[in-house]
Amino acid sequence: MKKETIGSETVENRMEKEILNGQQPHWEKVFSNSCSRFGDKPSYPARKAAAIFEKEGKKKILELGGGQGRDTCFFASKGFSVHSLDYTESGPKAIKEKAEEAGFEKDVTTLRHDVRDPLPFEAGTFDACYSHMLYCMALTTAELEFLCKEIKRVLKPGGVNVYTARHTGDAHYGTGTHRGEDMYEIAGGFIVHFFSREKVESLAKEYGSFELERFEEGELPRKLYMVTMRK
Repeated sequence: MKKETIGSETVENRMEKEILNGQQPHWEKVFSNSCSRFGDKPSYPARKAAAIFEKEGKKKILELGGGQGRDTCFFASKGFSVHSLDYTESGPKAIKEKAEEAGFEKDVTTLRHDVRDPLPFEAGTFDACYSHMLYCMALTTAELEFLCKEIKRVLKPGGVNVYTARHTGDAHYGTGTHRGEDMYEIAGGFIVHFFSREKVESLAKEYGSFELERFEEGELPRKLYMVTMRK
């Protein structure tokens, strides 16, 4: 197939970017159809991360891709101060409402934000960062590298960054429509960036150390990495 070049981009690459950018309204629609798409109980990585944060005295937490708040409210219930960001409009609104209903409004701050843009915080603001399956959304490797640098910037010395991502051993890897790199648009219109161990290691280059754990979640089940990086 002939690729027409426009500036430094091919038409094919430009079309792929438009498809990746189209995930925001897709998630907006998904969240508007259900107030608790992933349930209300905290995820396994949230429980594991909370134990790490408690043990190490981390109090101020940045959550990226908070979704509808099942993990946000869990962190607040454990006594953490949480700033939860999501790139949908409905996500932060749902989180705020759930936090108020549970009596955690003083411990939870919500904000709409696209993680492809610089994080709206000063350097050294947070003790820890947490994100569940944000890294494996429709983000290119270059965007993930930028995000890792931004998270490191806003973490205090000794800060911890815990994230999860579906990996290449997952049953959905290689299925559906290829959207560049290790990204595939699977059933339901979701674009997933599947991680190899090499990608985990590459993203951890600027951190002092990292730990990796495999776990499973959901009915398929989804197969994920849980990565703990330390500044």
